[in-house]
Amino acid sequence: MKILSVSDEVEEAIYNESLKDQFSDIDLVLACGDLPPHYLEFIVTKLSAPLLYILGNHDQGSHSADGHFRIEPRGCINVDEQIVKLQGLLIGGLEGSMRYSYQGGPQYSEQDMRLKAIRMIPNLWWNRFRYGRAIDILITHAAPFGIHDGTDPCHTGFRTFLHIMRIYRPRYLIHGHMHVYNNDTITQTTYYDTQVVNTYGYRVISWNSD
Repeated sequence: MKILSVSDEVEEAIYNESLKDQFSDIDLVLACGDLPPHYLEFIVTKLSAPLLYILGNHDQGSHSADGHFRIEPRGCINVDEQIVKLQGLLIGGLEGSMRYSYQGGPQYSEQDMRLKAIRMIPNLWWNRFRYGRAIDILITHAAPFGIHDGTDPCHTGFRTFLHIMRIYRPRYLIHGHMHVYNNDTITQTTYYDTQVVNTYGYRVISWNSD
């Protein structure tokens, strides 16, 4: 299985009419925030693959070609505080960044994010009972605290994500928010059993069943 993950930047390699030819083997798309609805709608339409997403701190909506103002992309599935089973994988999400202002898209304090994660616990334990694992992939906008994050209030990561990885051991935590401008920037880190991946722009991840 191949997964296309996107975040933060509208990429020419994705947003063009040859998308289907270039990414014909993509089975699933994961979007980690700060992308306009029309971009995600374009991807899901061209690839005909399920697209799961969460919102980022800059997601405030945009006007479509027909003049309608929207935040939620059509044909896509918002997994904030949810866990869904698709293509045999258990995938959940937690939107937003650390709170740094009272304007813009979703922003949360550490306590807020902890409460969001607590609301996922019944599904996590049910999945562990039913499938033998709680979650395979967690998509977030912000990074975990101390992993790929920044030091300013906006880009500080969440300690809650560290707790989720320690307890529930997803194979991947895929995040956006942290822009990558240098080739030597670390974008993949192992934390316990989890691969933490910064998907700024886009990445293709090959999922191999155990």
